[in-house]
Amino acid sequence: MLDERSKSLLKTLVERYIADGQPVGSRTLSKASGLELSPATIRNVMADLEDLGLIASPHTSAGRVPTARGYRLFVDTMLTAQPGLIGVETAQLQPDQPQRVIASAAQMLSNLSSFVGVVTAPKKPSVFHHIEFLRLGERRVLVILVSPDGDVQNRVIFTAQDLSQGELAEASNRLNAGYAGLTLEAVRERLRHEVDELRGEIAGLMSAAVQVGSEAMAQQEERVVVSGERNLLTVQDFSHDMGSLRRLFDLFEQKTQLMRLLDTSSRAEGVRIYIGGESQVVPYEELSIVSAPYEVDGQVVGTLGVIGPTRMAYDRMIQIVDITSRMVGQALSQR
Repeated sequence: MLDERSKSLLKTLVERYIADGQPVGSRTLSKASGLELSPATIRNVMADLEDLGLIASPHTSAGRVPTARGYRLFVDTMLTAQPGLIGVETAQLQPDQPQRVIASAAQMLSNLSSFVGVVTAPKKPSVFHHIEFLRLGERRVLVILVSPDGDVQNRVIFTAQDLSQGELAEASNRLNAGYAGLTLEAVRERLRHEVDELRGEIAGLMSAAVQVGSEAMAQQEERVVVSGERNLLTVQDFSHDMGSLRRLFDLFEQKTQLMRLLDTSSRAEGVRIYIGGESQVVPYEELSIVSAPYEVDGQVVGTLGVIGPTRMAYDRMIQIVDITSRMVGQALSQR
């Protein structure tokens, strides 16, 4: 447990390092903290903070820099957001097609933060609308799924036994007549209870179709818009380390790991901060992500955030992300 003096010095050190990007020495810390402490006392406190893993000493400098653990303590207990973030309150996201709103929001996050903006596309409700089964050959069936907004998904499945086109039509008619308008999860649940009332091959075919629909929806939802990756090329913390930059650009290219992180954020309320190196969620020690879910009509439908170095102005990023999440929700709700 840190005493108030140690907390004050750690807070000052983190704020100075975020502002200047240079390791903070005891003399700078003495002036900036406003505490009447001798240089020897400050050095002793810094040594204690280093022993706790909150700060570290780069090999090339006598000063100290925050560690991921130090940033976490700062963010959780010492951060005070300043009201009145210039440039966000006056910004607007005009109601438009969801993909345009998402692209505009990602660019806005990037421009305001000077880092990388990321936004996941709104999750579409996985509502079953219409289905057709076409026999392609022995035990091979083409499943055609139509969503309420007209999107068509085609999948080839293999059945346990060969089915005639008449049997396939019977399954299509049953699904379209009895389940249209329900979510895929509701269809799956009803099939589970009604399986005894259906012929085995028909029940299996219908269950396979629901699984195909769920997979198709999952693929559609794995859409994330990234803007401003090139901003990282000018970030001092990354520019000297091409290996770090390469890993980061791989993250933006593959997007799978990014989607997992944003999916985690969507299950939390309000702004969340992930600091690299402290968990498997953010695997890069030099990276931080500030994220928040956004809502449409009271329902969380996506997530957005800013990705940048651990040395970022967290108070400003929190406001950027918080306000943008509300603007995205409003723009999508007004469509």
